[in-house]
Amino acid sequence: MHSTGAEVDGARGVLAVDSTAPDAAPRGLDAFRRGWETQIGDDVFQLPAFSPDTIGDFRVKGNVAKVHGAAIADLHAASATRTADAPGGDQDLVAMYVVQRGAWTLGGPPGCGEQTVSAGQFLVRHVGRLTAFETTAHLTAKFLVLPPDELKPLLGNRVITGPADSAEIRLLTALTDMIHTTVADLGPAGVEATHGALIELAKAVAKGRFDDVEPRLAPALTQAAKDLADRRLADPELSPAMLARELNVSVRTLHRAFAAVGEQVATYIRHRRLQEARLALTAPSGRLSISELAAHWQFADSSHFTRTFKKHYGQTPTEYARSTGAASLSPNRHLPGHGPAESA
Repeated sequence: MHSTGAEVDGARGVLAVDSTAPDAAPRGLDAFRRGWETQIGDDVFQLPAFSPDTIGDFRVKGNVAKVHGAAIADLHAASATRTADAPGGDQDLVAMYVVQRGAWTLGGPPGCGEQTVSAGQFLVRHVGRLTAFETTAHLTAKFLVLPPDELKPLLGNRVITGPADSAEIRLLTALTDMIHTTVADLGPAGVEATHGALIELAKAVAKGRFDDVEPRLAPALTQAAKDLADRRLADPELSPAMLARELNVSVRTLHRAFAAVGEQVATYIRHRRLQEARLALTAPSGRLSISELAAHWQFADSSHFTRTFKKHYGQTPTEYARSTGAASLSPNRHLPGHGPAESA
């Protein structure tokens, strides 16, 4: 990161700062603060004053998005950060921290001790006053600022923590990733719907369960299921039932969510496996045979794989490999000729 400025695009922004660049400090931190205030605003979350050592080495980048009174920041900090001892300032918001790498230590309200969110964990709490915090170097985390109206009654004075791979956090992560991608192109109705879905998923985190009749959550549930399926494509246990179990919803709810966006769970899995098999057919080395590909991507046998591949792409696997010039790339492994497996 060598940028000392911030770029802002509508409801989505990109911030990248390196205060160690020549003549950058403290201007680098000032640029980050200006970018944050322009994109997120002090009315949503006020950036605290940072310690002098943080100002001297402030290497942070992130994607930020704002949806009404909610803000999402995906942050990557190469340097450690620490606020001033007494940042001060009244707040009334719900803050959520989801840490993938490193650790984020939060000061507590008066009379309470510090709390550390370690890698693979999340924390959500109501914040009534700006408190001190510090982060380790090489931090990767998602930071959400949420309006308190619907969430504060659920939280009260509780601090909720848990694993970042819980079903509710998976759904929330899928939604926030979609927000980063699409929010700048959404109209007023889309922003309103997205904001509602974000609040509903935050409520699911607070309650520890997903409201499976809430229609606004269908896109997030669908995306979370796709993300999970993409990581398990070669798993023989991959199925709608397995995805539903991992995401803590019923199979019926999962099918209903896919139907709401015009898709089917099993069709998505099959098409993604075919896509991966097609890529494997043109691999420059170590290419698998038709029967090996069929077994790896969980097709019943090579004949079934070939029929499905041809129906989807208009060619048998061997025809496709030859059309791309890949059939002769691997002398030790070859695609079978037009035998019984490719008669369909």
